Formats: sequence, C-alpha cells, structure tokens
Amino acid sequence: MSESDQSIAIINARVLTLTDGTSPRRGKQMSNLGAINNASILITGRHIQQVGTDLQVPSHARTIDANGRVVMPAFVDCHTHACWAGDRLDEWELKQRGATYLEILKSGGGIMSTVNAVRNASTVELVESLNDRLNWMLSEGTTACEVKSGYGLSTKDELKMLDAIHIASSSWEGRVLPTACIGHAKDASVADFVKQTIQETLPAVHEKYPSVTIDAYTEDGAWSVDETIALFEAAKNLGHPLRIHADQFNSLGMLESAIELGALSVDHLEATPTESLVRLAQSKTMGVMLPCSGFHVDSRYGDARTFINHNGALAIATNVNPGSAPCVSMPMSIAIAVRNLGITAAEAICASTINGAHLLGFEDLGSITKGNQADLVMLRHSDERQLGYSFGGNHTEMVICNGQIIR
Repeated sequence: MSESDQSIAIINARVLTLTDGTSPRRGKQMSNLGAINNASILITGRHIQQVGTDLQVPSHARTIDANGRVVMPAFVDCHTHACWAGDRLDEWELKQRGATYLEILKSGGGIMSTVNAVRNASTVELVESLNDRLNWMLSEGTTACEVKSGYGLSTKDELKMLDAIHIASSSWEGRVLPTACIGHAKDASVADFVKQTIQETLPAVHEKYPSVTIDAYTEDGAWSVDETIALFEAAKNLGHPLRIHADQFNSLGMLESAIELGALSVDHLEATPTESLVRLAQSKTMGVMLPCSGFHVDSRYGDARTFINHNGALAIATNVNPGSAPCVSMPMSIAIAVRNLGITAAEAICASTINGAHLLGFEDLGSITKGNQADLVMLRHSDERQLGYSFGGNHTEMVICNGQIIR
C-alpha cells in the first residue's frame, strides 16, 4: 500500500472542527469551536478525508477509538524565539537573590549574554538545540510554529540564525515559518547600530531570504518608534511582511504606526491602553498576547477580554526564549491565558490554533475539515475546558502531524 493510500480512522471522539466562522476568528466567533460529539475522522495520506458522525471506515484503515476524548487541531505557536545558544540559569538565580534587571544587564547579562552565546555557536550547534526544542514542542501538541532570529545582532550572525532555522525546519516533522527579528535589540558596541541594520543587515537578509517577515522590538532601551518605522519602511519597500513587538512595558505609540504600515500583528500588548486596543481590534492587524512572559517576568498581562469584545482577532503563543519565557508548552500558555487574560478556554483554543495558523499563512492548518493537512491532537480529556482548568503535565494522548502518528 502506498503512502497516499494509508488511512487512519479516529472514532467516537468529541471533535472540535473550528470550521464555523471566518479565518481569523474575531470577537464572538472565537467562542464557537464547531464541536461534534460521537464523531469520526478519516485521514488518508497527509490529509483529512472525512469528518462527521456517519463516517464509513475502510476495512484497511488503522482504527483508533477515542472513547469520547477530545480531538482538535494541533497547536500553532505563532511567536517564538526558540533558536538560541547557552542559558540564563545563573542570571535567574541572581534574580531570586534580589538582583534587578538593570544590574544583571550592566554586568553583561540579559539579552547580550544570549547574543554572545549565539555568536560563539556554530550553525550545527544552533540546529541541534533548535531541533531539541521543536521536538519537545511536538510532544506537547505543537505541529507548526514561527521561529525568530534576533540573537545575532550582526549581519553574519542574523544570517547564521536564519540558516539554522531553515536547516532545522527541513528535518522536523512539523512546519516552521522563520522571522528575521533584526530589530530585536541594539549592540551598544556598534556606533550606529540602527543605520547598520537598515543599510547592511536588511539588504543581506533580503538577498538570501527575500520573502521573510521582518520584526522589531519597540521599547525603552531597545528600538524607538522612529527607528522602527525607518526599518519597517525600508523592509516594506523591499516587499517584506512586518510584525512588531510593542507595548510590553510601555505604550510608546508603535501600535498605531504598525496598523498604518499594514503589519501582520502587534505582539505583547501588556501595556496597551484601552483606546489603542480597540483601534487594533477594529483593524486588519492581529493582536498576539504572550501570557508566559507575564507569568515569568512581572505578572503583567494583556487585556484580551476588551480586545475580543471589540471584535479583535487574537492569537496567543508561548514566546519561548531563554530570558522572559522559558516554556515550550502551548497548553501551559492556554492555562495562564484563561487565568490572566480574561478569556475562556474556547477562546484560548481558537487563539492557539486557527488564528495562529492564519497569522503564519498556514491556511490548511488550524481546523478539521476535508482537504486540510492532518495535524491533530487527541487530548487526555473528554472536555476541552480542561485545557484552561488543569495545568502542568502533558495534556496530549496522541499527536498526529502531517498524517503520521507521532506519539
């Protein structure tokens, strides 16, 4: 039997199809999971062939009885910094002993410690560490993700990171979208770092990765609004899509500029005032909130309730990175979001599946419908609300990626 003829039938499942509504889901639509009880799914090759309650299972299919457990689209982690070298465990211990962020930064720690580790690492070492994290993510039900560069802060090292992301993604069962986060921070040892990034790094990235999304971090001590706009205008003129980190600690006005520039998303939003959240909700730009950062750093969270109530398209992600969010688990991100962003488990599921898939351009993921790629998870639960209620441990009983049972 050829690979295209191999079939898997999942029977007796509570299937969350996420097929009712627009892509991305907005506002009240985010509460509709398109659930079907006592349903079955037929997978043939890499794709979903049938979904429903009257499915005829072929005699040659491998049949899996869900026994009433939830089967849903696999998670899409749409904001990660999963490619890095080294760790910050020593800094974490210093923080527990009372050291401040600025004290750690002045002693050579913080993001620059990761930058130095990445610069000293080979491409092979970056690939190996990224593959380890991707496989960990896969075991928890994430089959698609975005991975940013941004710890190189030089043309050579940003390209090295993008190369590592490309190589790692080619050998992983899931799907990875790279992002060139060349405006992540500033190297204080470079006299005019912003100019170098715009005039040297951006053209080099464009030459090798002409369609990659360009990202930046606008914050006090990082890129200013004017500097970010200059980078984004240059990138947009070259045809690159845009994403932005904004309003993590301070609302500086970058959100409004991002909307005007047609950015795909504004990410973080912990410090966004209500009027700006409403403006974002009513625009075509998606909002991405990162609850693991608030949990790990300072208990600051975005106001997702207001955003959704004003018809916003929300995605949530882990933001996995060595400094502010050392967490690869989308179920943990959902549990934190339900407790602190003011959203329900259903809204969090939409935000971590179909909306993340839409943001990354993976339109054949995020819902269970005929013709879509078969990326699914079977939960240990018969009620999907357990994703928001329970935390810790692995929620997945089974992961199917690209039509193949992974675990």
